[in-house]
Amino acid sequence: MNSNKNDNPGQGNGNEQGNGNGHGDDHGQGGHSKTTIIVNTREKEVEGKVVTYDQIVALAFENPPTGANIEITVAYRDGPGPDKEGTLQPGGSTRIKKDMIFDVTATDKS
Repeated sequence: MNSNKNDNPGQGNGNEQGNGNGHGDDHGQGGHSKTTIIVNTREKEVEGKVVTYDQIVALAFENPPTGANIEITVAYRDGPGPDKEGTLQPGGSTRIKKDMIFDVTATDKS
């Protein structure tokens, strides 16, 4: 009967504190909330409200390809706010929301 709580966790719009993702650990200010995102068609749980390029690459590849000519592209869609879609550059980061989609591809520039 607490009117400040979301009566239907998991159905929030991502703007509520704790992301409205229904994954417990909704303790207000802390970075303890987990959000489910989709990386290369697989569900992944991450902490916090922001992910980095490096985090997404690590989630996409158990052993990321390496080499002088390897380029890894991280594209996203269904994001929060005005940046609903885009490309993450090395060193970059983006805010996330539940079920946001990331497509990570590695190509050889040779």
